[in-house]
Amino acid sequence: MSAPAPGPVPSPCINVCRIDERSGLCEGCLRTLDEIAQWGQAADAYKRAVLAQLVERRKNAAAPLAPFDGD
Repeated sequence: MSAPAPGPVPSPCINVCRIDERSGLCEGCLRTLDEIAQWGQAADAYKRAVLAQLVERRKNAAAPLAPFDGD
């Protein structure tokens, strides 16, 4: 028996659409403007690659910031 074909890849958008000027990422879904713009026409493989990157971005966003030494 073969595995079922994967379904459509859902958008990670959570309707909090603000781009953080410092990071260039959407504050809601953590995608770049280019990733957001390409999403609707992108192949599922691209979408899955972006989703995998979002996992890492969320981990990094949750990590405490390194101390600033003032220099």
